[in-house]
Amino acid sequence: MAPDTGGLHHVTAIAGDPERNAEFYVETLGLRFVKRTVNHDDPGTYHFYFGDGEGTPGTNITFFPWTDSGRRGTFGAGQTQTTAYLVDEGSMGYWLDRLGDRSVDVTRTERFDETVLRFEDPDGITLELVAADVPSDAVPWDDSPVPAEHQLQGFHGVTLALSDIEPTAEVLTDVLGYVHEATEDGRHRYRSATGGPGSVVDLVETDLERGRMAVGTVHHVAFRAETTADLEAYREAYQERGISPSPIIDRTYFHALYAREPGGVLFEISTAGPGFTVDEDLDDLGSRLTLPEKLEPDRDAIERQLPPFERPNPEGGD
Repeated sequence: MAPDTGGLHHVTAIAGDPERNAEFYVETLGLRFVKRTVNHDDPGTYHFYFGDGEGTPGTNITFFPWTDSGRRGTFGAGQTQTTAYLVDEGSMGYWLDRLGDRSVDVTRTERFDETVLRFEDPDGITLELVAADVPSDAVPWDDSPVPAEHQLQGFHGVTLALSDIEPTAEVLTDVLGYVHEATEDGRHRYRSATGGPGSVVDLVETDLERGRMAVGTVHHVAFRAETTADLEAYREAYQERGISPSPIIDRTYFHALYAREPGGVLFEISTAGPGFTVDEDLDDLGSRLTLPEKLEPDRDAIERQLPPFERPNPEGGD
């Protein structure tokens, strides 16, 4: 039997211009640029990670910048509609001012008795900040342009848009250990049995056709596991339900298992470790291009085909 997952591990999306992407997540949202590597399956593409001060699992949003395709994705069924972060309940005014000062259009609403700020990043990825009374283990980043008391506290959850929620709900409950918590205005909230930050998955139904993945869409959602033995248990649980999972893959910073759930969303389950300090010191995270050992012999060729990139350099808290 598979163990209950600990909630979200990371969310990976597709960006366009890499420098614009990094500037927004570091200089506007105040996240740390914790890792600059490449897509291990497509080493001509960067893979960026943005998270808290240590890149703690449950705080990282990651991106593949597709600079050479020019293709825009189309949002639809089988995709992640929004990615939500936790913030302190006293930080909503700060974030309304900060985003407004940077000409980011923000919609404020209430949902499940929580205040929600909704906006888009430069590529059209929809993000939310949620003021929820949930203790967080996120580590403040001392060099963030956002003061520690207002920094993002890791994920609150994700919203998945589906043509039919039931098959996805069964995977959440029967494989990943989520429980149905509430329904409001057609939004069905599921929470991981462990609770805490990153524990929410909301399911909503849509009449839209199946979405097309490209720039401006989420590529996959990853959930937390403790060990590779847990991944083996999840793999068996998927197979028992007629879902074909991938082999367990070494992603250098964690081990990962992939499966496309019946509603069309690509689910990943990732281990907590070994973490981002396996190839960089904590103080130096994101300072250079890191490559997995199997790609290191090809470093010169990989660097030549990657687009130019200047790392964002925030000036500190304001």
